Amino acid sequence: MKLLLFDIDGTLLLTNGAGTRAANRAFEKIYGIKNAMNQIDAAGKTDPLILKEIFLNELNRDYAQQEARALYDHYIPFLEEETGKAEITVMPGVRQLLENLTAREDMVLGVATGNIEEGAWIKLRSAGLDKHFKFGGFGSDSHSREHLILKALDRAKDHIAHPTEFEKIFVIGDTPYDINHGRAAGALTVGVATGSYSRAQLEEHNPDHLFDDLNNLQSVIRIFE
Repeated sequence: MKLLLFDIDGTLLLTNGAGTRAANRAFEKIYGIKNAMNQIDAAGKTDPLILKEIFLNELNRDYAQQEARALYDHYIPFLEEETGKAEITVMPGVRQLLENLTAREDMVLGVATGNIEEGAWIKLRSAGLDKHFKFGGFGSDSHSREHLILKALDRAKDHIAHPTEFEKIFVIGDTPYDINHGRAAGALTVGVATGSYSRAQLEEHNPDHLFDDLNNLQSVIRIFE
């Protein structure tokens, strides 16, 4: 049995700014700060780390947990609104790949994403991809991608008929964070140059496999077998 853990933003889909707009609205609602995300490079980072950067940039301090919860309580309904009216982009080959993998009995699919859990499911639903996933590791589990990958692995064991050690674990993502933290968590890493990092930039981090996109179904599936 193999475990495949997919990143969301830039790997499976793009919300084309919906997440940024929702976060900006939440910060403006509570703190009166406009365009709080403008100075943030969010690619590959967990939501807690993004939140910390914004607080340091705008308020010159870290945040308290109750402040994070208050922001997320606004962010989630804003994200529902923004994804509802956004043009969601599903990355090349993703629908066909997930349909194929979901039908197999030798593979289990999950997500490993920096999004908090509520936000992750909203984004997946907005693209109609949520049906392929039952569990994952999320930014709400840890600010560290390595730790949330391990959390996804732990949860995966509840979704197989006969709990056992996985033969192989793959982390599939579009940033160096996915590659480096996936490797640190003991997974094989698959880089996909569909996000903000080029193939050459991802190659510098030595993923086990590297694709321009996931459009060549047979080539991609071959690495998981």
